[in-house]
Amino acid sequence: MKLLVLSDPEFIPDEAELINSLFREGLVCLHIRKPASSPKWLKELLLKIETDFIDRIAMHQHHHLAHEFGIKRLHFTEKDRKLASPENLENLKSEGYLLSTSIHELAEISKLSKVFSYTFFGPVFDSISKTGYKSALRADFFLRAETKKIPIIALGGIDITNLEKVKTMNFDGAAVLGTLWKDPKSVPEKFIKLIESNNEQPQRGDISQPRVQPWEGIRTNHDR
Repeated sequence: MKLLVLSDPEFIPDEAELINSLFREGLVCLHIRKPASSPKWLKELLLKIETDFIDRIAMHQHHHLAHEFGIKRLHFTEKDRKLASPENLENLKSEGYLLSTSIHELAEISKLSKVFSYTFFGPVFDSISKTGYKSALRADFFLRAETKKIPIIALGGIDITNLEKVKTMNFDGAAVLGTLWKDPKSVPEKFIKLIESNNEQPQRGDISQPRVQPWEGIRTNHDR
């Protein structure tokens, strides 16, 4: 199962080095989500991320910085997706950008354009990072294959205790946020435990990921 990470929504001390450490341990894709950030602050963070890892970053805000840094992954929030014109999305895809988005109701999946390579869906469990943001899914929820117009990544409340449950729900992957960033000093250690729980082996120093890849190309060591 694919394992992705979302950044802390706020800037935190030594964040770039923590991000670099996650990539060294084998992270294949980091979504940088900083809703209240300025372009200047986000650019300063990107400048501190090792160039070998830039192609593994997906941008949620300030998409114009992607061209400057050679980033080819752009994420559209539900709000931004609805504001974007189909022509603009098609143009971005034709220019080689890999696009992703977010939904909060599974009924929305049938409405998504195929320009998107995957979507986040959540909260699957009660959120760790957002107080009061609770899951509406039943305990026996199962994602049927025919529902998946594109791959669906579980988001919300995911940690080492329920990662296996995400698999049994039949999601294509999981994205973690609060379980990592609530204690920044333990980020690398917690990520390694998540990888091991996901039946993967840490890929320390492995930076051999393809530069731009469709969803099927986002590989983990377990997939090989």
